Amino acid sequence: MFRFPLPPDAELRLLLPEHADELFAVCDANRLRLSQFLPWIDTTYSAHDTRSFIVRALGQFAAGDGFHAGIWCGGRLAGCIGLHKIDWLNRCVSIGYWVSEEFSGRGLVTRAAAACTAYCFDELKLHRVEIRCAVENKASCRVAERLGFEREGILRGAQKVRDRYFDMLIFSKLAQP
Repeated sequence: MFRFPLPPDAELRLLLPEHADELFAVCDANRLRLSQFLPWIDTTYSAHDTRSFIVRALGQFAAGDGFHAGIWCGGRLAGCIGLHKIDWLNRCVSIGYWVSEEFSGRGLVTRAAAACTAYCFDELKLHRVEIRCAVENKASCRVAERLGFEREGILRGAQKVRDRYFDMLIFSKLAQP
């Protein structure tokens, strides 16, 4: 089982189909907040949609191409974190994450992203880890900064959410030689 402790009160666990109802409930309760910067929320209409996502994510994990995990705090699903498709040729990956309003401001995403980054370097032996976030998504940018990711630049108009294109900041961290 894929599980990482996030001391003192949380953990990452691989998302499984039995989490679909809970994941959908958290997404739906945070729909307005998440829809500001995450385009996938507008295609998540039911627990069936989240179950389909989880099945695809498990296929990604089985293929050794990344993972998607729930962030659990006090036994409750607080958000998610995952690796986008791994570029094995260049040994590079991007981390994506979100947390519900109820659990924001507790450092959960920072601890989760730190654990994922360590996993990428220590276990997967990747060379580069990226975090990309909308310039306006200050909370997400602060996570990258707190973890010592270097700000590289701005990808203009790189992500479309509804009818708006967002400029994306790109942060990276390289494996230590």
